[in-house]
Amino acid sequence: MATLVFDIETSALPADSLDEDQQAYLFRELDSMEDPVEREKRRSRLCDMMALWPLTSQCVCIAMVNADSRKGQVLYLADDFEGDSDPEAEVAFIPFPDEHELLTEFWRVVPSFNRIVTFNGRGFDVPFLYLRSAILNIPISRKDWLGYRFQTSPHCDLAEQLSFYNVSGREGAARRFNLDFYCKSFGIESPKSQGVTGMDVTALMEQGRYRDIAEYCLRDVHATRELFAIWSDRLEGIK
Repeated sequence: MATLVFDIETSALPADSLDEDQQAYLFRELDSMEDPVEREKRRSRLCDMMALWPLTSQCVCIAMVNADSRKGQVLYLADDFEGDSDPEAEVAFIPFPDEHELLTEFWRVVPSFNRIVTFNGRGFDVPFLYLRSAILNIPISRKDWLGYRFQTSPHCDLAEQLSFYNVSGREGAARRFNLDFYCKSFGIESPKSQGVTGMDVTALMEQGRYRDIAEYCLRDVHATRELFAIWSDRLEGIK
């Protein structure tokens, strides 16, 4: 079974790219806040959260590798479209001028794989990709990744598997942690070890540090792949 491990990075669109009604809807709670300091803190927080919503942000990077061969691609937005020239590279970095081309290439590649592996892909990556593709009128080649939750094929979401589908709630023995926490617990190098996190992506885009985003996203995928190997060896099949 050909298995693809992937992760995405997203960046908030400028608030002023939304019309007045959309902005009023997003920031309506600020009108009732009297303290200007608290109001500005909440506005900043809402702007950060915009990166998580496909109606207010865009996909700027998708890293993906074959779970067995480790070969893959990192598709990312950039101003420089040179890409990697090394044909022997295990993972190719491929820049795109816009989100439409990036997502089109992703949906061209994925039908070659029977199964995908993600970390929180059911809650974030997959619905984000579906909605962004629909907004941009890009054909979606795989529409079965949000099917029956309690199957691990065609979609194995490790965040669900390692919490046993949230069997213990927020405070129980199997509470859900983030990828960084699981990596450190299982002896895997954290993708955050080089000082970049998902919260930095919008700022990195503004600074033109596109390759830094791509490399961070790939570290996420490598960590997810290693975690998947451990889960497959030690935990797969528990019911």
